[in-house]
Amino acid sequence: MARAMFEYTKTVLSKVSFDPVLFCKELQKAVTRLLPHEIEELRLWLLRFTLEKPELTHCLVYINR
Repeated sequence: MARAMFEYTKTVLSKVSFDPVLFCKELQKAVTRLLPHEIEELRLWLLRFTLEKPELTHCLVYINR
């Protein structure tokens, strides 16, 4: 079940990546719902994902706490 939440989070973040404000809000929600090891995995995914979308890099502050 937890793995499904991680995959769902990636899907949602991908779909809202057109809007940096919405992306940041969804990222904040994800950090409260995922397990610690999933947050680390999400952080790595986000580093790769934001290479193509530099306008989202400021949102990484929510995952690097």
